[in-house]
Amino acid sequence: MEEFVGNGVLKGLLPKLVEEGWDDVPTLKIMNSDDMNAINMTQEQKVGCTGRSYLHDRSLLQYGDKLESSGKSLPELLNLSAENLSTQFGMKRGHIARFIDRTSACTEPLPKSHTPTKTTGAPSRHNRIYKIFESVNSKKMQNSISSMWKSSTKNDKSLEQSLPDLKIKDGYTFKGIVAAEPGGSRAYDCVNPPPVVDKLAPYSALENISVQKLTPEYKIGMEGLLKAKAPPMKASELWRDRPAVLLCIRRPGCIMCRAEAHQLYSKKPIFDALGIQLIAVLHEHIESEVKDFWPRYWGGAVIFDRGMGFFKALGGGELLKEKFLSGFIFNPRAIANYRRAKAMGIKQNLKGEGEIKGGLFIVGSGRSGIAYQFIERNFGDWAPPAEVIEICTQMQVNLLSFSIF
Repeated sequence: MEEFVGNGVLKGLLPKLVEEGWDDVPTLKIMNSDDMNAINMTQEQKVGCTGRSYLHDRSLLQYGDKLESSGKSLPELLNLSAENLSTQFGMKRGHIARFIDRTSACTEPLPKSHTPTKTTGAPSRHNRIYKIFESVNSKKMQNSISSMWKSSTKNDKSLEQSLPDLKIKDGYTFKGIVAAEPGGSRAYDCVNPPPVVDKLAPYSALENISVQKLTPEYKIGMEGLLKAKAPPMKASELWRDRPAVLLCIRRPGCIMCRAEAHQLYSKKPIFDALGIQLIAVLHEHIESEVKDFWPRYWGGAVIFDRGMGFFKALGGGELLKEKFLSGFIFNPRAIANYRRAKAMGIKQNLKGEGEIKGGLFIVGSGRSGIAYQFIERNFGDWAPPAEVIEICTQMQVNLLSFSIF
Protein backbone atom coordinates (compact mmCIF):
# COMPACT_ATOMS: atom_id res chain seq x y z
CA MET A 1 0.00 0.00 0.00
CA GLU A 2 2.74 2.49 0.95
CA GLU A 3 4.53 1.87 -2.36
CA PHE A 4 1.27 2.31 -4.30
CA VAL A 5 0.30 5.55 -2.51
CA GLY A 6 3.82 7.01 -2.74
CA ASN A 7 4.71 10.47 -1.44
CA GLY A 8 2.14 12.42 -3.42
CA VAL A 9 -1.45 13.54 -2.98
CA LEU A 10 -2.67 10.15 -1.69
CA LYS A 11 -0.21 9.86 1.21
CA GLY A 12 -2.25 11.96 3.65
CA LEU A 13 -5.34 9.96 2.74
CA LEU A 14 -3.83 6.60 3.73
CA PRO A 15 -5.33 6.44 7.27
CA LYS A 16 -8.79 7.19 5.86
CA LEU A 17 -8.40 4.52 3.17
CA VAL A 18 -7.45 1.93 5.78
CA GLU A 19 -10.31 2.98 8.05
CA GLU A 20 -12.83 2.58 5.23
CA GLY A 21 -11.56 -0.88 4.26
CA TRP A 22 -9.55 0.10 1.17
CA ASP A 23 -6.52 -1.48 2.82
CA ASP A 24 -4.81 -3.41 0.05
CA VAL A 25 -3.79 -2.52 -3.50
CA PRO A 26 -6.11 -4.85 -5.49
CA THR A 27 -9.14 -3.54 -3.58
CA LEU A 28 -8.01 0.08 -3.90
CA LYS A 29 -7.70 -0.30 -7.66
CA ILE A 30 -11.40 -1.09 -8.12
CA MET A 31 -12.59 2.17 -6.56
CA ASN A 32 -15.14 3.97 -8.70
CA SER A 33 -16.18 7.63 -8.64
CA ASP A 34 -18.91 7.00 -6.03
CA ASP A 35 -16.39 5.29 -3.73
CA MET A 36 -13.97 8.21 -4.14
CA ASN A 37 -16.70 10.75 -3.39
CA ALA A 38 -17.73 8.78 -0.28
CA ILE A 39 -14.35 9.43 1.34
CA ASN A 40 -14.20 13.03 0.03
CA MET A 41 -11.31 12.60 -2.38
CA THR A 42 -10.19 15.80 -4.07
CA GLN A 43 -9.93 15.93 -7.85
CA GLU A 44 -6.14 15.69 -7.59
CA GLN A 45 -6.46 12.55 -5.44
CA LYS A 46 -8.88 10.98 -7.90
CA VAL A 47 -6.48 11.65 -10.77
CA GLY A 48 -3.59 10.31 -8.68
CA CYS A 49 -5.43 7.09 -7.80
CA THR A 50 -6.36 6.46 -11.43
CA GLY A 51 -2.82 7.13 -12.62
CA ARG A 52 -1.22 4.90 -9.99
CA SER A 53 -3.59 2.05 -10.82
CA TYR A 54 -2.47 2.33 -14.44
CA LEU A 55 1.19 2.34 -13.42
CA HIS A 56 0.72 -0.59 -11.02
CA ASP A 57 -0.77 -2.70 -13.83
CA ARG A 58 2.43 -2.12 -15.78
CA SER A 59 4.89 -2.43 -12.87
CA LEU A 60 5.94 1.23 -13.32
CA LEU A 61 5.15 2.64 -9.88
CA GLN A 62 8.71 3.98 -9.58
CA TYR A 63 7.57 6.88 -11.78
CA GLY A 64 4.42 7.60 -9.76
CA ASP A 65 5.64 10.58 -7.74
CA LYS A 66 7.28 12.31 -10.73
CA LEU A 67 4.29 11.85 -13.02
CA GLU A 68 1.88 12.96 -10.29
CA SER A 69 3.87 16.10 -9.46
CA SER A 70 3.52 17.26 -13.07
CA GLY A 71 -0.18 17.92 -12.43
CA LYS A 72 -1.10 16.21 -15.71
CA SER A 73 -3.93 13.71 -15.97
CA LEU A 74 -3.32 10.20 -17.30
CA PRO A 75 -4.71 10.98 -20.81
CA GLU A 76 -2.42 14.01 -21.00
CA LEU A 77 0.60 11.93 -19.98
CA LEU A 78 -0.23 9.24 -22.52
CA ASN A 79 -0.27 11.87 -25.26
CA LEU A 80 3.27 13.01 -24.50
CA SER A 81 6.03 11.99 -26.90
CA ALA A 82 8.57 9.35 -25.97
CA GLU A 83 11.21 12.10 -25.89
CA ASN A 84 9.22 14.14 -23.35
CA LEU A 85 8.61 11.10 -21.15
CA SER A 86 12.33 10.44 -21.16
CA THR A 87 13.58 13.99 -20.59
CA GLN A 88 10.91 15.18 -18.13
CA PHE A 89 10.46 12.03 -16.04
CA GLY A 90 13.62 9.99 -16.68
CA MET A 91 11.58 7.12 -18.08
CA LYS A 92 13.63 4.36 -19.70
CA ARG A 93 12.99 3.39 -23.30
CA GLY A 94 11.54 -0.03 -22.52
CA HIS A 95 9.38 1.45 -19.77
CA ILE A 96 8.07 4.09 -22.19
CA ALA A 97 6.89 1.35 -24.53
CA ARG A 98 5.12 -0.35 -21.66
CA PHE A 99 3.63 2.93 -20.42
CA ILE A 100 2.08 3.98 -23.72
CA ASP A 101 0.76 0.48 -24.46
CA ARG A 102 -2.92 0.77 -23.50
CA THR A 103 -3.27 -3.03 -23.24
CA SER A 104 -1.60 -4.08 -19.99
CA ALA A 105 0.87 -6.95 -19.99
CA CYS A 106 -0.11 -7.65 -16.39
CA THR A 107 -3.82 -8.10 -16.80
CA GLU A 108 -6.16 -10.58 -18.46
CA PRO A 109 -9.80 -10.14 -19.44
CA LEU A 110 -12.30 -11.14 -16.80
CA PRO A 111 -15.13 -13.52 -17.67
CA LYS A 112 -18.27 -11.70 -18.76
CA SER A 113 -20.26 -13.60 -16.17
CA HIS A 114 -18.58 -11.79 -13.29
CA THR A 115 -18.73 -8.19 -12.10
CA PRO A 116 -16.37 -7.29 -9.23
CA THR A 117 -17.59 -5.54 -6.11
CA LYS A 118 -15.95 -4.51 -2.85
CA THR A 119 -17.04 -7.04 -0.26
CA THR A 120 -15.50 -9.83 1.76
CA GLY A 121 -16.50 -13.22 3.05
CA ALA A 122 -19.55 -15.16 1.95
CA PRO A 123 -22.07 -12.99 0.05
CA SER A 124 -25.30 -12.15 1.84
CA ARG A 125 -28.68 -12.34 0.12
CA HIS A 126 -28.97 -8.56 0.09
CA ASN A 127 -25.69 -7.47 -1.40
CA ARG A 128 -24.79 -6.83 -5.00
CA ILE A 129 -22.74 -9.95 -5.67
CA TYR A 130 -25.56 -12.14 -4.39
CA LYS A 131 -27.93 -10.51 -6.86
CA ILE A 132 -25.44 -11.21 -9.64
CA PHE A 133 -25.31 -14.88 -8.63
CA GLU A 134 -29.07 -15.02 -8.32
CA SER A 135 -29.52 -13.80 -11.88
CA VAL A 136 -26.99 -16.16 -13.44
CA ASN A 137 -28.39 -19.09 -15.38
CA SER A 138 -26.26 -22.09 -14.43
CA LYS A 139 -26.62 -23.69 -17.86
CA LYS A 140 -25.33 -20.56 -19.54
CA MET A 141 -22.45 -20.44 -17.08
CA GLN A 142 -21.53 -24.03 -17.87
CA ASN A 143 -21.65 -23.27 -21.59
CA SER A 144 -19.40 -20.26 -21.01
CA ILE A 145 -16.81 -22.42 -19.23
CA SER A 146 -17.07 -25.07 -21.92
CA SER A 147 -16.61 -22.57 -24.74
CA MET A 148 -13.65 -20.89 -23.08
CA TRP A 149 -12.00 -24.20 -22.25
CA LYS A 150 -12.40 -25.63 -25.75
CA SER A 151 -11.05 -22.48 -27.38
CA SER A 152 -7.99 -22.48 -25.11
CA THR A 153 -7.20 -26.11 -25.91
CA LYS A 154 -8.32 -26.35 -29.53
CA ASN A 155 -4.78 -27.25 -30.60
CA ASP A 156 -4.37 -29.99 -28.01
CA LYS A 157 -7.54 -32.02 -27.32
CA SER A 158 -5.63 -34.32 -24.95
CA LEU A 159 -5.49 -31.53 -22.39
CA GLU A 160 -9.22 -31.55 -21.77
CA GLN A 161 -10.27 -34.26 -19.35
CA SER A 162 -13.75 -33.09 -18.48
CA LEU A 163 -15.80 -30.07 -17.56
CA PRO A 164 -16.76 -29.91 -13.91
CA ASP A 165 -20.10 -31.26 -12.88
CA LEU A 166 -20.18 -28.98 -9.88
CA LYS A 167 -22.43 -29.93 -7.00
CA ILE A 168 -22.01 -29.01 -3.36
CA LYS A 169 -24.14 -31.23 -1.20
CA ASP A 170 -23.80 -34.31 0.99
CA GLY A 171 -20.02 -34.50 0.68
CA TYR A 172 -20.15 -34.77 -3.10
CA THR A 173 -16.68 -34.83 -4.69
CA PHE A 174 -16.20 -32.72 -7.79
CA LYS A 175 -15.46 -34.13 -11.20
CA GLY A 176 -12.71 -31.60 -11.76
CA ILE A 177 -10.53 -30.39 -14.57
CA VAL A 178 -6.91 -31.37 -15.01
CA ALA A 179 -5.24 -28.63 -17.00
CA ALA A 180 -1.78 -28.09 -18.41
CA GLU A 181 -0.30 -26.16 -21.28
CA PRO A 182 0.86 -28.21 -24.31
CA GLY A 183 4.25 -29.77 -23.80
CA GLY A 184 5.60 -28.60 -27.13
CA SER A 185 8.76 -29.84 -28.76
CA ARG A 186 12.16 -29.25 -27.21
CA ALA A 187 14.91 -27.64 -29.24
CA TYR A 188 16.76 -29.92 -31.68
CA ASP A 189 14.17 -32.66 -30.98
CA CYS A 190 16.72 -34.21 -28.63
CA VAL A 191 14.52 -34.02 -25.54
CA ASN A 192 10.92 -35.10 -25.15
CA PRO A 193 8.49 -33.09 -23.01
CA PRO A 194 7.70 -34.77 -19.69
CA PRO A 195 4.40 -36.65 -19.39
CA VAL A 196 1.57 -35.08 -17.43
CA VAL A 197 -0.71 -37.01 -15.10
CA ASP A 198 -4.19 -36.73 -16.62
CA LYS A 199 -6.16 -37.63 -13.51
CA LEU A 200 -7.47 -35.30 -10.88
CA ALA A 201 -5.79 -35.81 -7.51
CA PRO A 202 -8.12 -37.51 -5.02
CA TYR A 203 -9.27 -35.35 -2.13
CA SER A 204 -7.70 -37.85 0.28
CA ALA A 205 -4.28 -36.91 -1.15
CA LEU A 206 -4.66 -33.35 0.14
CA GLU A 207 -6.68 -33.36 3.36
CA ASN A 208 -4.02 -34.83 5.70
CA ILE A 209 -0.98 -33.00 4.33
CA SER A 210 1.00 -31.39 7.15
CA VAL A 211 1.47 -27.66 6.56
CA GLN A 212 2.74 -24.69 8.53
CA LYS A 213 1.39 -21.18 8.04
CA LEU A 214 4.25 -18.77 7.40
CA THR A 215 2.26 -15.58 6.81
CA PRO A 216 -1.34 -14.43 7.24
CA GLU A 217 -3.30 -12.54 4.60
CA TYR A 218 -1.61 -9.15 4.31
CA LYS A 219 -2.95 -6.04 6.00
CA ILE A 220 -1.01 -2.85 6.73
CA GLY A 221 1.30 -3.28 9.71
CA MET A 222 1.38 -7.09 9.64
CA GLU A 223 4.95 -7.52 8.36
CA GLY A 224 6.16 -8.26 11.90
CA LEU A 225 4.01 -11.37 12.06
CA LEU A 226 6.54 -13.16 9.86
CA LYS A 227 8.59 -13.69 13.02
CA ALA A 228 5.82 -15.71 14.66
CA LYS A 229 6.02 -19.43 13.89
CA ALA A 230 2.71 -21.22 13.69
CA PRO A 231 2.46 -24.90 14.67
CA PRO A 232 1.93 -27.57 11.99
CA MET A 233 -1.68 -28.26 10.98
CA LYS A 234 -3.65 -30.47 8.63
CA ALA A 235 -4.26 -28.92 5.24
CA SER A 236 -8.01 -29.57 5.53
CA GLU A 237 -8.13 -26.89 8.25
CA LEU A 238 -7.32 -24.30 5.59
CA TRP A 239 -10.58 -24.79 3.67
CA ARG A 240 -12.77 -26.03 6.51
CA ASP A 241 -15.04 -22.95 6.33
CA ARG A 242 -14.21 -21.31 3.00
CA PRO A 243 -13.12 -22.59 -0.42
CA ALA A 244 -9.50 -21.96 -1.31
CA VAL A 245 -7.32 -21.37 -4.34
CA LEU A 246 -3.93 -22.92 -3.56
CA LEU A 247 -1.08 -21.73 -5.76
CA CYS A 248 1.83 -24.17 -5.55
CA ILE A 249 4.98 -22.12 -6.12
CA ARG A 250 7.99 -23.77 -7.71
CA ARG A 251 10.41 -21.17 -6.29
CA PRO A 252 9.40 -17.82 -4.77
CA GLY A 253 12.46 -16.03 -6.19
CA CYS A 254 11.73 -17.19 -9.75
CA ILE A 255 10.63 -14.33 -12.02
CA MET A 256 7.92 -16.49 -13.63
CA CYS A 257 6.55 -17.66 -10.28
CA ARG A 258 6.47 -14.09 -8.98
CA ALA A 259 4.70 -12.92 -12.13
CA GLU A 260 2.09 -15.67 -11.81
CA ALA A 261 1.50 -14.83 -8.15
CA HIS A 262 1.18 -11.12 -8.90
CA GLN A 263 -1.21 -11.82 -11.78
CA LEU A 264 -3.50 -13.98 -9.68
CA TYR A 265 -3.40 -11.83 -6.53
CA SER A 266 -4.31 -8.71 -8.53
CA LYS A 267 -7.79 -10.28 -8.87
CA LYS A 268 -8.19 -10.51 -5.07
CA PRO A 269 -11.31 -8.28 -4.89
CA ILE A 270 -13.13 -10.74 -7.14
CA PHE A 271 -12.12 -13.72 -5.01
CA ASP A 272 -13.11 -11.77 -1.88
CA ALA A 273 -16.55 -11.14 -3.38
CA LEU A 274 -16.87 -14.85 -4.12
CA GLY A 275 -15.81 -15.82 -0.59
CA ILE A 276 -12.67 -17.58 -1.88
CA GLN A 277 -9.37 -17.36 0.00
CA LEU A 278 -6.00 -17.21 -1.76
CA ILE A 279 -3.11 -19.30 -0.40
CA ALA A 280 0.42 -19.77 -1.75
CA VAL A 281 2.12 -23.11 -1.08
CA LEU A 282 5.92 -23.40 -0.79
CA HIS A 283 7.86 -26.67 -0.71
CA GLU A 284 10.98 -25.01 0.74
CA HIS A 285 11.20 -22.57 3.65
CA ILE A 286 13.92 -19.94 3.22
CA GLU A 287 12.96 -17.05 5.50
CA SER A 288 14.62 -14.34 3.39
CA GLU A 289 12.77 -15.61 0.31
CA VAL A 290 9.42 -15.50 2.09
CA LYS A 291 10.09 -11.88 3.09
CA ASP A 292 11.01 -10.96 -0.49
CA PHE A 293 7.93 -12.69 -1.88
CA TRP A 294 5.30 -11.54 0.67
CA PRO A 295 3.65 -9.11 0.39
CA ARG A 296 5.44 -7.56 -2.63
CA TYR A 297 4.23 -10.17 -5.12
CA TRP A 298 1.65 -12.04 -3.08
CA GLY A 299 -0.46 -10.67 -0.23
CA GLY A 300 -2.44 -13.81 0.55
CA ALA A 301 -1.50 -16.37 3.19
CA VAL A 302 1.69 -18.38 2.58
CA ILE A 303 2.08 -21.94 3.87
CA PHE A 304 4.99 -24.37 3.98
CA ASP A 305 4.25 -27.85 2.63
CA ARG A 306 6.66 -29.76 4.82
CA GLY A 307 6.45 -33.08 3.00
CA MET A 308 5.76 -31.66 -0.49
CA GLY A 309 2.35 -33.33 -0.40
CA PHE A 310 0.63 -30.83 -2.70
CA PHE A 311 3.46 -31.07 -5.21
CA LYS A 312 3.33 -34.88 -5.16
CA ALA A 313 -0.45 -34.77 -5.63
CA LEU A 314 0.06 -32.74 -8.82
CA GLY A 315 2.22 -35.56 -10.16
CA GLY A 316 -0.08 -38.39 -9.17
CA GLY A 317 2.02 -39.27 -6.13
CA GLU A 318 5.44 -38.36 -7.52
CA LEU A 319 7.17 -35.01 -7.72
CA LEU A 320 7.14 -33.47 -11.19
CA LYS A 321 10.76 -32.48 -11.82
CA GLU A 322 12.77 -31.39 -14.83
CA LYS A 323 16.36 -30.24 -15.25
CA PHE A 324 17.05 -26.61 -16.11
CA LEU A 325 18.76 -27.56 -19.37
CA SER A 326 15.90 -29.61 -20.82
CA GLY A 327 13.06 -27.75 -19.11
CA PHE A 328 14.20 -24.22 -19.92
CA ILE A 329 17.19 -23.85 -22.25
CA PHE A 330 15.81 -26.39 -24.77
CA ASN A 331 12.15 -25.47 -24.25
CA PRO A 332 10.80 -22.61 -26.43
CA ARG A 333 7.57 -22.48 -24.41
CA ALA A 334 9.42 -21.95 -21.14
CA ILE A 335 11.55 -19.23 -22.73
CA ALA A 336 8.37 -17.52 -23.97
CA ASN A 337 6.99 -17.72 -20.42
CA TYR A 338 10.18 -16.10 -19.14
CA ARG A 339 9.90 -13.24 -21.62
CA ARG A 340 6.26 -12.69 -20.64
CA ALA A 341 7.27 -12.38 -16.98
CA LYS A 342 10.29 -10.18 -17.74
CA ALA A 343 8.02 -7.76 -19.64
CA MET A 344 6.26 -7.06 -16.34
CA GLY A 345 9.45 -5.56 -14.88
CA ILE A 346 9.69 -8.08 -12.05
CA LYS A 347 12.98 -8.77 -10.25
CA GLN A 348 14.32 -12.26 -9.60
CA ASN A 349 17.01 -14.24 -7.82
CA LEU A 350 18.42 -17.76 -8.07
CA LYS A 351 17.99 -18.86 -4.44
CA GLY A 352 16.39 -22.22 -3.66
CA GLU A 353 15.37 -25.40 -5.47
CA GLY A 354 13.73 -24.68 -8.83
CA GLU A 355 13.24 -28.03 -10.56
CA ILE A 356 10.12 -29.21 -8.71
CA LYS A 357 7.16 -28.07 -10.76
CA GLY A 358 4.12 -26.45 -9.23
CA GLY A 359 0.52 -25.81 -10.18
CA LEU A 360 -2.80 -24.81 -8.69
CA PHE A 361 -5.76 -26.38 -6.88
CA ILE A 362 -9.24 -25.03 -6.24
CA VAL A 363 -10.70 -26.84 -3.23
CA GLY A 364 -14.29 -26.52 -1.99
CA SER A 365 -15.11 -25.85 1.64
CA GLY A 366 -15.39 -28.73 4.09
CA ARG A 367 -15.03 -32.08 2.36
CA SER A 368 -16.73 -31.09 -0.89
CA GLY A 369 -13.65 -31.87 -2.94
CA ILE A 370 -11.26 -30.57 -5.59
CA ALA A 371 -12.89 -28.47 -8.30
CA TYR A 372 -9.87 -27.74 -10.47
CA GLN A 373 -6.25 -28.72 -10.83
CA PHE A 374 -3.61 -27.07 -13.02
CA ILE A 375 -0.16 -28.53 -13.64
CA GLU A 376 2.96 -26.54 -14.57
CA ARG A 377 4.09 -28.67 -17.48
CA ASN A 378 6.55 -26.10 -18.83
CA PHE A 379 8.45 -23.84 -16.44
CA GLY A 380 6.35 -20.69 -16.03
CA ASP A 381 2.97 -22.04 -17.19
CA TRP A 382 0.05 -20.17 -15.55
CA ALA A 383 -3.43 -21.33 -14.79
CA PRO A 384 -5.40 -18.66 -16.72
CA PRO A 385 -6.89 -16.29 -14.10
CA ALA A 386 -10.11 -15.91 -16.11
CA GLU A 387 -10.52 -19.68 -16.07
CA VAL A 388 -9.85 -19.89 -12.32
CA ILE A 389 -12.43 -17.17 -11.69
CA GLU A 390 -15.02 -18.97 -13.85
CA ILE A 391 -14.61 -22.17 -11.84
CA CYS A 392 -14.82 -20.29 -8.52
CA THR A 393 -17.88 -18.38 -9.72
CA GLN A 394 -19.67 -21.54 -10.81
CA MET A 395 -18.74 -23.19 -7.51
CA GLN A 396 -20.36 -20.39 -5.52
CA VAL A 397 -23.42 -20.18 -7.81
CA ASN A 398 -24.13 -23.82 -7.03
CA LEU A 399 -23.51 -23.27 -3.32
CA LEU A 400 -26.03 -20.41 -3.29
CA SER A 401 -28.60 -22.40 -5.23
CA PHE A 402 -28.44 -25.18 -2.66
CA SER A 403 -28.67 -22.71 0.24
CA ILE A 404 -31.76 -21.11 -1.30
CA PHE A 405 -33.61 -24.35 -1.94
